[in-house]
Amino acid sequence: MTAWLGVTSAEHVRRGVDLGIAQIGHGKRAGLAQMKAGEFLVYYSPVEHLGDRTPLRQFTAIGIIADDTIWQADEGDFKPFRRRVRYQDAQPVPVEDIKPLLRLTTVPNWGYKLRRGLVPLEADDLAVLAESMVHG
Repeated sequence: MTAWLGVTSAEHVRRGVDLGIAQIGHGKRAGLAQMKAGEFLVYYSPVEHLGDRTPLRQFTAIGIIADDTIWQADEGDFKPFRRRVRYQDAQPVPVEDIKPLLRLTTVPNWGYKLRRGLVPLEADDLAVLAESMVHG
């Protein structure tokens, strides 16, 4: 099973969870098109609000891509692409609390690759994240 790590502010993650949707890369379609129904999506939030300078550095949501449909929402001047996600009840987990358990964070400058906004997530890391976020 494939899993993905999406990167966005915690504020935007909460809105996505409330709506039951995923939105990646400021609404671009390309990242969403890589995902398949049944795959996991975990969000990492480097900040609380877009543009904040104070770091948050938390894993903030986990869910399963519900289907293979991608659609374009209409929010006036903003028309982001979205997918449906079945989010699990989960608690945010600071990266520092589980950093030694993740392969993702063993690479020097691991945060640099997160700048792409979406990266594949290894199965071992998904298991650690699911355990810490869902089962706490």
